[in-house]
Amino acid sequence: MCNSHENDQDEAEQAGAGRRSFLRATALIGAATAVSLPQVAKAASAPAEQWRPDPDSHRFTLVVMPDTQYLFDGPSIDKEPVEASLRYILEHGQDDNIVFLSHLGDLTQNGSKAEFTAIGEAFGLLDRQGVGYSVLAGNHDVRSSTDDQRGPTSYLDAFGPERFAGKPTFGGASPDGYNTFHLFKAAGRQWLVLALDWRLSDKGYAWAKDIIAQHPKAPVILTTHELVYEDDTLSSHGQQLWEQLIDDHDQIFLTLNGHYWPAGRATRENAAANEVHLHLTNYQNRYFGGAAMIRLYHFDLDRNVIDVETVSPWILGRAAEGINELERQEIELSGDADRFSVPIDFEERFSGFAPVPPRPSRPASQVLIPGTVAYWRFDGTENKADGDAVTGTVRDLSGRGNHLTLVTVGGGKLTWSADHHPDQPGHGSLEFHGGKPPLKGAYLRTFDGVPLNSATFKAGYTIEAFYRLPDDWDPSHHAWAGLLSRTGTGGAAGKTADDPDEPLATLSLSNDREPQWAVRPLNQEGIATNWGQETPLETWWHLAVVNDGTHTTLYVQGCPVVRNPKAPAVGLTSVGLPWLLGGYEYAGKIDQILHGRLGDVRIVERALPVSAFMNR
Repeated sequence: MCNSHENDQDEAEQAGAGRRSFLRATALIGAATAVSLPQVAKAASAPAEQWRPDPDSHRFTLVVMPDTQYLFDGPSIDKEPVEASLRYILEHGQDDNIVFLSHLGDLTQNGSKAEFTAIGEAFGLLDRQGVGYSVLAGNHDVRSSTDDQRGPTSYLDAFGPERFAGKPTFGGASPDGYNTFHLFKAAGRQWLVLALDWRLSDKGYAWAKDIIAQHPKAPVILTTHELVYEDDTLSSHGQQLWEQLIDDHDQIFLTLNGHYWPAGRATRENAAANEVHLHLTNYQNRYFGGAAMIRLYHFDLDRNVIDVETVSPWILGRAAEGINELERQEIELSGDADRFSVPIDFEERFSGFAPVPPRPSRPASQVLIPGTVAYWRFDGTENKADGDAVTGTVRDLSGRGNHLTLVTVGGGKLTWSADHHPDQPGHGSLEFHGGKPPLKGAYLRTFDGVPLNSATFKAGYTIEAFYRLPDDWDPSHHAWAGLLSRTGTGGAAGKTADDPDEPLATLSLSNDREPQWAVRPLNQEGIATNWGQETPLETWWHLAVVNDGTHTTLYVQGCPVVRNPKAPAVGLTSVGLPWLLGGYEYAGKIDQILHGRLGDVRIVERALPVSAFMNR
């Protein structure tokens, strides 16, 4: 680190431990102190269990270690903080699914052989376990303002390409040895880490561009010593990196650098009109030279977010001994610059270079599993464009003859759409245009006398449907429409508990867009109800209602909801009347029509496991 600028913020306020930090510290004391230095030394001499992160989990962690130079400064060398951070990685690797560590340069203060020997020994902890990591040269490591063509240095002696040869994550190095690339697998895909020298030559830039070109589908995390200077500001060298490399390489979505302090962030739009997140992290100005503090980047591709936290494993490990006043401020940093979340729609962000191919349509024959009594899908060749009117009969593809006919109300219509759930077998849906008052729209009903009308499903059943509500859905006009319902009332079936005018079965959407399965089982006089959570608009959802002959469970996107009744529920009551798609009856009369899209619907006369649902 050769330059800095003043931090006007009171660091005690920025890094106050607080109750949350205290709880974290006390929870981790055992883990942080579980491996003492003698134990580590003993473990190093024996075969160690190799580091094996989960390559398919959508949750994984990248660890960042910035400038450690003050810990390796001439006659003042202290390896313990670095070793504590590296042991933390080993101890928490499985729980946090740690896939890689990136050091951001200025490993040492003077770039001397003795300094590099010491920190090289510390990193031996990771070498012995096979942990993937990268390092890069900062200005203090090479003590030179020249570029990556500077020739031999103690840095190369300690952390040159030979050190990484054979490591599973090591991809290769530039001919000069100062630039390396590394590959790790996480969330089912390959990711590329570029570890670049603090000053690139023309050859260095050409090498980096070539490496990216050789891995055209890999998201790239660029690490270097100097890039961001402070919030929303790049240094002059960082601007050069942006213009010559980052801007026109869309694969680079995240950059990490040290050198300056305090921590800061910038976000810029690249030439492809996508955001690039540029992060500065450096704690050498803090107590004990930063104590090898680490930043944890927790990627979560299910939630489309990177959650970032900053901790000091060395101080955590000392907590049992009683830490001093300054250490208490450093256990865990909780300021906005050190604990934050970065929202990223990963699929969309990477679509320009690694688009996810849409799931192809599956033929009906693959969906007609044993026990299927009705299967309706809406991707027939007679419908060629969005908005085409649906007329005539919608056939049941199960072979059981449970065909559907169109019913219109108030001059309403039913149209076809190519839109569909991404995991739906059929690539098409029906668009219902219902609502009230006055009641208007169109829905589908089974023909009189078809087998489904009288089926009671005593042994169990699975009912599935895909749906999507538009952004103009309004509870005052569209609530309580049925996706699928069985006509006939409780009163007509001789079951008068609760409201006798309610239909015998309905899979409906409440005024809060909560899926509701409300039925009269054969063994109950009243209505048994399963409730899902609110489902947002403009999103495709898959619902499944599964009854195993005794209990009923409602699933949203294959996930069981919380409000599933515990009381036994056997079968479905019937008075032999039709089923409706997109319609809901009350007191034997049509009362509401769906406003939204309905995809494939399947009914099976047995309980299915989640793995057999249509969205799997």
